[in-house]
Amino acid sequence: MDVLAGKTALVTGGSRGIGRAVALRLAAEGALVAVHYGSDEGAAKETVARIEAAGGRAFAVQARFGDEGAVDQLFVGLTAGLAGRGLDILVNNAGIGSGNPISQVTPEEFSRLLAINVATPFFVIQRALPLLNDGGRIINMGSTASRFAVSTQIGYTISKAALESMAPSLANELGARGITVNTVAPGAVRTDLTAGFTSIPEVVAGLEAITALGRLGEPEDVADVIGFLAGPQGRWVTGQTIDVSGGTYLGPIAPRT
Repeated sequence: MDVLAGKTALVTGGSRGIGRAVALRLAAEGALVAVHYGSDEGAAKETVARIEAAGGRAFAVQARFGDEGAVDQLFVGLTAGLAGRGLDILVNNAGIGSGNPISQVTPEEFSRLLAINVATPFFVIQRALPLLNDGGRIINMGSTASRFAVSTQIGYTISKAALESMAPSLANELGARGITVNTVAPGAVRTDLTAGFTSIPEVVAGLEAITALGRLGEPEDVADVIGFLAGPQGRWVTGQTIDVSGGTYLGPIAPRT
């Protein structure tokens, strides 16, 4: 169904992985999608081409988050592509990870995590507000990392917890305009960016053993939830963090038969 016909969307980090799945989903529902990318122009073009081949509409926007002036660059390209239209859906998906315990996290790494995973989405939202139409949607990409302890990604965990903390305050502020603000928190998802551990059978088996639904996530699992929040059926959900992990680490799991 074209439930997003006539709507516009920006998906940061939309060229690959979960971001690509989100861009494809929103475009399939009828939205014009701005596919943001940092450096992989080929992947962004491929995402746009896949959307157009399926009958959708999209354009690519380049800005390397973490570089000075990146948010300004993003909005120059976005406003040009929107051609006078407002923005209806903002999905802050772009982010970076970390695999270090506290003893190995450098000030430079920690600053970069906060700059890209927290400050950038904050200022993207700030810049988007004048463009954002009443009744719009803001969806941030959190992580189950903020729900349970993983010592080897403590910097990443802190950054995602900070990002998730934005939603309630923003939801309160923007509710008068009918704008919803939510966070989606995936667990382990199979993408090219996670192939370093999702290609190791022992690691996959360990993750599946602590997940209620017994498997790793796929990008479409997350994109479907974002599609719900972005559409008309998500109108009464705001200020929330929604766990999209198949029930990862909910508690002891009985042996599977």
